[in-house]
Amino acid sequence: MFLKKTRIPILFLVSIFSYNIGGSQVYTNFSSSNLPIVIIDTNGQTIVDTPKIPAHMGIIDNGQANRNNITDAFNNFNGSIGIEIRGSSSQMFPKKQYSIQIQDVNGNGIDASLLGMPKKDDWILYAAYDDKTLLRDVLAYRMGRQMGRYASRSRFVEVVINGQYMGVYILLEKIKRDKNRVNIAKLDNTSTSGDNLTGGYIIKIDKTTGSGGAGWNSPYKPVDGNGWQNIYFLYDYPKPENIVPEQQTYIQQYINAFETALHGTQFQDPILGYARYADRDSFIDYFIMNEVTKNPDGYRLSTFFYKKRDSDGGKIFMGPIWDYNEGFGNVDYCTQGTTDGFAVDFNTICPNDNWQIPFWWKKLLMDSSFKTHLAKRWQSLRAGSFATSHVLAYIDSASTVLNQEAQQRNFQCWPILGTYVWPNYFVGQTYQSEINWLKNWVSDRLLWLDTHLPSLVTSVETNSGFFLRAYPNPFYETLHLDYDSDSLTSIQIEIYDLMGEKIIEASYQGIGLQSVSIPISHLASGVYILKATQDGKKVIQRLVKK
Repeated sequence: MFLKKTRIPILFLVSIFSYNIGGSQVYTNFSSSNLPIVIIDTNGQTIVDTPKIPAHMGIIDNGQANRNNITDAFNNFNGSIGIEIRGSSSQMFPKKQYSIQIQDVNGNGIDASLLGMPKKDDWILYAAYDDKTLLRDVLAYRMGRQMGRYASRSRFVEVVINGQYMGVYILLEKIKRDKNRVNIAKLDNTSTSGDNLTGGYIIKIDKTTGSGGAGWNSPYKPVDGNGWQNIYFLYDYPKPENIVPEQQTYIQQYINAFETALHGTQFQDPILGYARYADRDSFIDYFIMNEVTKNPDGYRLSTFFYKKRDSDGGKIFMGPIWDYNEGFGNVDYCTQGTTDGFAVDFNTICPNDNWQIPFWWKKLLMDSSFKTHLAKRWQSLRAGSFATSHVLAYIDSASTVLNQEAQQRNFQCWPILGTYVWPNYFVGQTYQSEINWLKNWVSDRLLWLDTHLPSLVTSVETNSGFFLRAYPNPFYETLHLDYDSDSLTSIQIEIYDLMGEKIIEASYQGIGLQSVSIPISHLASGVYILKATQDGKKVIQRLVKK
């Protein structure tokens, strides 16, 4: 921690009372806050996308229930930083978000604790521009930590940059290898053999913008895409400029072995299948978080997973969770902001999107053990930290702190309440209406998952080498079928009512993991029987339509 007695120049104090945003004059009485205050001075330099520029940062935090004044000494942090604009699509917004590195006088990264969070050099000032509750990411990360997983810690702050008040931000831990963040072994350029080579690695599925482009394509295409899309794995740790050839080869071969085992017909085998390479419970928790939030980016963007060293457990773990600003109903494209439907079906809904979901999740949902443990985990969470009253209480608590004064200044600075900001599904006229809508959405989503998550899929192995998954169950407008075969398969689908009358008949052919959709919107509500025939063997499943 740096505790120099630096004070804010008088000229600086005057400048924050009147400033320009987007060409219009804005006035504020910002002189103190119930939130910590972050003040950054770039010495006249413009903050750019990359590289980081040198700057000075001071943080004022007088403790809970005490006011923080801009004239107070920097009593939480006072030192040098490097700062740059971060993000991909978010860079189009006028309220920028920033990546920050704590630095020594020579520009080298050094660890420091900010606002009570564990020491590290890399941090993020997250803007939450399109999320007018300012809460979605913070809520998701809190729920992730309550599952017992690491997710970024956070603090609400108000930010001033070069004399301009910039609004409410969220100070976040950046995803990094560290004992207090992603707790995996350190790799350096000498870790090229034996157990040292086996971990740890952090890999990311994401756009190359904002993340760098070094990585490799999966040999397995996404299911339900249009054939031209690929799944691209990015090196996150070690960084692309630091990872050595032996490490590249090792992690690529390991992930390829995992995908091959999962893609194969023996994928459920505890020795020969995917469980040899992947931690099932972390995949379940990651699935639950993406479905609770109905995150449209889930599984396909901002998706992290890591591999531990063999002596530490050695498998692939999903997470940490990241980037939930479009979750909790804040999206008007593809999966939409409704409280029904599954985010994991993104490829079926938007097959033309550049970034598709890996085949992993459809195949995992064919695994009876995965589904059984998924249902048990959901029931356990709903009886505890995911109880509706518990989640709503946190939304009330956090929004009350912001609603005292800080959100008012934020939306004076950025007057977007009542205005559509891409990709808003709901546009509230007031901050409280945004909060109320979020609470109603969360309540309805949890109830919908209570009904649908345990019965998310009905999947049956009809014979060795052939698997069938039917979803959703109950179904609505469309019944989706995934089937997987290790040889060229002709499958006959028949749907009967309970009187035995055949209502729908269809035939399909394919090898490997295939997906088809059957329109059933014309069917009346009731119980139906699905009969699938392959190589003379049949499986019968009950389907309920609401």
